[in-house]
Amino acid sequence: MEGDFAWSATPRGSSWNGESGACSVMIAAIADRRLRNQLVTRTGLRRPADFVGWFGAIQAQEYEVAKWAIALRMRNGASDTEIERAFEQGRILRTHVMRPTWHFVTPADIRWLLALTAPRVHRILTSYNRRLELDARTLARGIGVIERALRDRQYLTRTELGDRLQRIGLSMAGQRLAHLAMHAELEGVICSGPRRGKQFTYALIAERAPGTPRLSRDEALATLSRRFFRSHGPATVRDFVWCSGLTTGDAKRGLEMNKARREEVGGQTYWTMGPDRRDATRDHLVHLLPIYDEYLVAYRDREAVPHRPSVLTPVSGTPVNFQHALVIDGQVAGTWRIARKPQAVFIEVVPLRPITGLDRRALARAVGRYERFLGVPVNWSMRT
Repeated sequence: MEGDFAWSATPRGSSWNGESGACSVMIAAIADRRLRNQLVTRTGLRRPADFVGWFGAIQAQEYEVAKWAIALRMRNGASDTEIERAFEQGRILRTHVMRPTWHFVTPADIRWLLALTAPRVHRILTSYNRRLELDARTLARGIGVIERALRDRQYLTRTELGDRLQRIGLSMAGQRLAHLAMHAELEGVICSGPRRGKQFTYALIAERAPGTPRLSRDEALATLSRRFFRSHGPATVRDFVWCSGLTTGDAKRGLEMNKARREEVGGQTYWTMGPDRRDATRDHLVHLLPIYDEYLVAYRDREAVPHRPSVLTPVSGTPVNFQHALVIDGQVAGTWRIARKPQAVFIEVVPLRPITGLDRRALARAVGRYERFLGVPVNWSMRT
């Protein structure tokens, strides 16, 4: 449901919106702490499911690069094949769970997350369903057909589900089928199944995540709040509301239940949970973050990493459409694009500011990490 983004950035170390130099340094420190808590600059976890569980849910609208968002944070990195295997085997699942958009979640978390966030998403989708003439009876009838079609691990694509619905005279042309499938996801009936080649399939949650726990609403709210603020903190109430789709009252209740730590920086209130991590850090100053990465899209208040949906103007002054974000010292310093060829992958980096020799060497190492992830040669160039 969310459109593509572009970023504009303020260089690290400069004041923004008129803050004093001291305040600017404090805000920059928030970006550093977020990178650590998001496992970008400190030692990560070993398994994809552990990483997804650390966050609670990870935006996965663009599936291929969402796998890179996981891999770049894992201990010793991870390959595309490893992340794909975890998805195929159902150790991480993909579904519509918040805002609404696609997210990766774990089987252990999918039911209580849906129970907590789905009512709000349903309200968002009410007007769309009315416009598509998807009333309660039609939705219930469609879910019944889908449930029977997927029984006994009969993984089917969306098109194949549409054919099953058509056979009983339930036409799902245009956006109707996508919204019916999303409704079935939010009702806790279906989620992702194994891919068939490059095609996505659906599966029953009852078979993909059997026997998973159900939490009371307060337990679920406390758990999601704790996961969000430990992995995204320091963050604001508005950040949590934006990311979860829940209310301001829910956010405050979650902070209270977890006895979150409060701090004031530049007139803004930030919250954190969990220990102040001091374990091993990675000496990575330059990061190739994918579109919709949690480091950028999970925040509504953007003083620490300022950006907005707009058209970038790089050093050359030529407008550039956003692809992915080049992050240096915690700040957006440019974009990068991927071009895939049969035997190799090509990356073009478009800087927003001059890139130093030190940054360029660190960028080469970041490209090397991406190359190891893909398992194919990656060549790169920088637009000047």
